[in-house]
Order: sequence, then C-alpha cells, then structure tokens
Amino acid sequence: SLRADLAKIDGFISIERFQSLVEPEKLLSLSFWRDEDAVKQWRNLPTHRIAQTKGRGGVFENYRLRVANVARDYGLDQREEAPDDSRKIHAA
Repeated sequence: SLRADLAKIDGFISIERFQSLVEPEKLLSLSFWRDEDAVKQWRNLPTHRIAQTKGRGGVFENYRLRVANVARDYGLDQREEAPDDSRKIHAA
C-alpha cells in the first residue's frame, strides 16, 4: 500500500488528511519531510507515480501542491520555538 511505502522512506515524518466542513469534496493532505531528498524519493516511487496517474484520471477533479518550510513549531506545552514575546506573556 502507499502508506506502507511512505513509512519506509528515510526522511518521512508524518502525514494527515483533513476534509473541509463547508465543502466536503475538498481535502487537504499535509505531509512533513526531513528534507527535499526525502520528498524526491516519495515523488519518484513507482507506486506513488501509479497513484498519481489514477488521481489525474478521475479521482481528483483538481489539485494543488504547495511546498513550504516550517519557521517555528510549538504548542501549548512545547514552547522552545515560540517567539520570545509570546513566551513572556504565556509563561507557565
């Protein structure tokens, strides 16, 4: 399966899929990778290329890819990467 192949790629971190509450036909797949080389491995995996062809052939009416970098990653209790001004206001 694609998910099993994905998990084997060195540099794969995680993937999640979200569905729009307003437009249920809209989906967002969000994946995280260590680096561009890991993304390239995924992009060129034969099973992924086959799935892409199927998707273009009718599974998806349209799609868009955005490749971005994470500037900061923090949460309620994991504040190491939070901006200084935010950490001062929301200190534990």
